[in-house]
Formats: sequence, C-alpha cells, structure tokens
Amino acid sequence: MDAVELSWGARCVGLAFFVLSVLVVALAAVLLLVRRWPWCSCHVCRTYLTGSWAKDFTNLGDWYAHLLRESPTGTVHIHVLGCTVTANPANVEYMLKTNFENFPKGKRFSALLGDLLGGGIFNVDGDAWRHQRKMASLELGSVTVRSYAYKIVAHEVETRLLPVLTDAADKGKVVDLQDVFRRFAFDTICKISFGLDPGCLDLDMPMSDLANAFDTASRLSAMRGAAASPLVWKMKRMLNIGSERELKKAIKLVDDLASAMILQRRKLGFENSHDLLSRFMASDGDVQAMDDKYLRDIVVSFLLAGRDTVASALTTLFLHLSKNPQVAAAIRAEAGGDKPSTYEHLKSLQYTHAVLYENMRLFPPVQFDSKFSAAADVLPDGTYVEGDSRVMYHPYAMGRMPSIWGADYEAFRPDRWLTGAGGSFAPPSLYKYPVFQAGLRVCLGKELAVTEMKAVSVAVVRAFDVEVVGENGRSGWAPRFVAGLTASISGGLPVRIKRASTSSADFK
Repeated sequence: MDAVELSWGARCVGLAFFVLSVLVVALAAVLLLVRRWPWCSCHVCRTYLTGSWAKDFTNLGDWYAHLLRESPTGTVHIHVLGCTVTANPANVEYMLKTNFENFPKGKRFSALLGDLLGGGIFNVDGDAWRHQRKMASLELGSVTVRSYAYKIVAHEVETRLLPVLTDAADKGKVVDLQDVFRRFAFDTICKISFGLDPGCLDLDMPMSDLANAFDTASRLSAMRGAAASPLVWKMKRMLNIGSERELKKAIKLVDDLASAMILQRRKLGFENSHDLLSRFMASDGDVQAMDDKYLRDIVVSFLLAGRDTVASALTTLFLHLSKNPQVAAAIRAEAGGDKPSTYEHLKSLQYTHAVLYENMRLFPPVQFDSKFSAAADVLPDGTYVEGDSRVMYHPYAMGRMPSIWGADYEAFRPDRWLTGAGGSFAPPSLYKYPVFQAGLRVCLGKELAVTEMKAVSVAVVRAFDVEVVGENGRSGWAPRFVAGLTASISGGLPVRIKRASTSSADFK
C-alpha cells in the first residue's frame, strides 16, 4: 500500500514538473514572439526590436537623440511601444504646464512602478499627488529643514567622504567613484530624511541590505518599461519566474527594512526631530500620515529622489572634470583655498553652478520621463496623440539638440550658462532643460540637491585631482549606462586620486 501511495505521489510530482516545464517553454516562445514579431514594418521599430541600434550608438538614449535631431519637429513615434518621444520644448511646456491635466502619470505608468513606489509622490496623480506635494513643499521650503540638511551634508563631506578619498590617495588605490558617491548620497539622504545613519561610507565600506535591494528593485522595475508589451512582465509576475521573481524578493526586503526604519523612528520619537520622515509623521490632523503603508511609500520616494539622482550627477561630473582639467582649476580658483565653505559661500559660486548645469545637460540623472494622455490631443508641433497613449519627453536627447544649444551642443562648455561682465549664472527655461522636470511637477528638492552637489564638488576639487582610469578615461569615449530609473555607468567609474597642491578648507 505504501509503495502504491509513493508511486502516486511521484506521478503527481512528475506531472507538476511537466506542466511547469511546458509553461516555461511556452513563456519563452511568447517572449521570442514578442521580440521578433513584426509589429511594425518601419525601419525605426525594426531597429528597436532587433536591438540593431547598438551597432552605431553606445546607449539607447543616443539613438533617440539621433532620431530626434533628424526629425523636423523634434518628435518621433515608436509604433511598437505605442510611444511618442519628443525633444521639442514647446511640447514639453504643453505637457507639463499648459495642458497638464491631460498628461498625468497614468494608470499604466503606475502599474509599471507600483510594486516599488506604491502610492508615493512619483507614482500618483490627482488628490494623492496634490496632498503629498503640498506636504513636501512645506517641509523642503522650511529654513529649519534646509539648515538641518546642509549641516548633515557638510558633516558627511568632512568626516566620511574626504577621509575615504584621502585614504585612497595615500595608498595609491583605484576606487570606484560611482560607488563612493552612491554610498555618500545614501548615508546623507537617510540622515536627512529619516534621522538614521546606515554608515555606508565608513572606511571599511560596509554593504547595506537596503541599498542593494533598492538598486535591484529599481533596475528590474525599469526593465518593465523597456518591454515591447506589458504582457511580458505581467506573465512573468503571474508565474513568479525570472526577473519578476527577483524583483518580488528585492521589494519584499525593501518593505521589511522600510518597516523596521519606521518602527525605529516611532520608538525614538518624532515630535521634536527635524528629519523629513518625523515631520511627516508629526503632521497635525493628518490621520493618513500615521499609516505605515503611506510612510513606507514616502521612504522609498525619498530614497529615489535624494540618493540616486545626486550620485548620478556627481559621478558624471567628475568624468567631465577628469577630461577637462581647466574646468576643475577654475572651480578651485572660484572657491578660494582659504574661504570656509558656508551655505552662503556655496550659493555665491556662479561658475561652479554653471559647471553642474552643463554636466546635467549632457548627462541628466533621469534621462527621460513618461506621461499618458488622458484624451486624444494635438501637441504644439502638430503631432497627434491618441488617448491613453504614452508620451515621453527626453532630457538626455534635449541636451544634444542643436536647435536648443547650437552647433557646439556636444561640447562641455560651462560658460554657455554665464552672462554679463561678472559671469553671472543665467537660469535656463525649464522647458528647454527639464532636468528637474518643469511646470507643476518641478522638483521640490532642486535647491537642496544643487547645494549638496556644490558642497561635494568644491570639497573634492580643492583637495584632490581625480583621474578616470580604464576605458571611461579615454578621450572621446562615451560612458555606457545601465537600465534603471536613474542613470548609472556600467562598470562604475574607476579613478585614481591624487592630493592637489591646495588643500580644502573646512566646511562650516
């Protein structure tokens, strides 16, 4: 009897394995069909589907920029994605300001990133978005919060960033500057946003489970948007296989660690704390602010906004400075070797400000942003947009448009931002330079981010010469970016650090 039961159980296991195998094979066939099926016979769609753009371009964004430069309107349509892509400033203004209500994030976008971002400010529309934006605006606009944030940035620069780079210089080590900046930004945003210190940039470079899980979740969530059809990732999620299985594990870890962070914040108390999470938790009369799911989504939104974007911009900045030492020398001269880097001093550095903007023109931390049209519409350049279709504006491509920046759009030239005899920084139209978004969704943390980047760049340039090594250090070599919600360089940015002749002044 036992032998019969065992045989029956074995048959059940075998049948289950067979069914699973069939499903996997069927999924593989569907994935192949989705990738190879001639959804559209036009050259652009075939180039996208086959990946043949990679023969001539380092990054997908470079191919988009090429297509948009060739287009008379600065707008193209990728039929296979059901997506209109534009680098036309008039279209950007129309989407983000003039007809803002017709171009929300949309349900399809929310579905793509919903597992990671939840109901956070970057993934919602309507009343939920207005509520969070109002709260964030009040806090980020507070003099108390800005002062608190700057003190944290200055302290992290002096006590962690500079010692790590000094150690590398003294030992002649090659370090991954992208990893250093990601650790720095993670420590900083955790202190500013949550009042907690993960200590990622200590000299022994400890690993952070939250940072690693967040990186994985961001990368895999971004991969969903690159699929030719949402059926691909939805089927994989339903079967819990492949990248969706990995994403589920990463998000579970993010959820667990975010919950622990919120619990710890409650135990420590938040009524008299200045970090952003505490201020949200202490919101008077706001019952929703005390809900853990709501707070979890805020935690993830702060991490996305304050860590990856700053680290991305700082990484590409020093890639540019390594190839343009005269610009680094000009930053050093403007900063003054003996001047303390106070908040007011950093605000006065016009040339440094221009350098940061020129870097982000060519390498924006967020290379594109998508909206979904609520109803059929016609963009200012005459492009017809169907209802519930994806419309993408592309800051990476816009930074490479001669129609916006002139014939020298490829050149790294910070003085294009300066005007007058004194070389004052001239702010651009946000619709020509939507690096910080624009209109009603313009980035609320823009000033804080720029100040943090200034503090880091001035401190590092004063103290060190940074030389990029490997292929990214070669003249004319373009960095290869990996898929993600924010831009990061494939393989990191290996650099050799040398002490500069002029040492850095203390931050105050």
